[in-house]
Amino acid sequence: MAQLIQLIDDVVANTFDVSPGRIHLGRHPENEIRLDDAAVSARHAVIVAEANEHFSQFYEYYLEDLNSTNGTFVNDRKINGRQRLHHNDVVRIAWNQFKFVDHQEQNLERTVHMLADI
Repeated sequence: MAQLIQLIDDVVANTFDVSPGRIHLGRHPENEIRLDDAAVSARHAVIVAEANEHFSQFYEYYLEDLNSTNGTFVNDRKINGRQRLHHNDVVRIAWNQFKFVDHQEQNLERTVHMLADI
């Protein structure tokens, strides 16, 4: 499972579970993650969770900007179109900051480090 953790001054303000499928972010009330901020577009961005083509028990997460006015950023780089998300990426939607946490990828990273030490 993955989560999008909203940070305000580096303090956790909200936590959103990212489940398989599409999760829309924006100012409009119909978005799964609603951001009540005038700098956020009504339909700002979407997170897509797709099963990995080789290992269906694992998911890959993508963030896509939906032609927003103030942009969508991953690790302080503006994205155009679709961008793969990785564990600990920092996502910014206008002025709203989030940390992307992928527990499965975090566990895989630990396994890789253990195998590298052998």
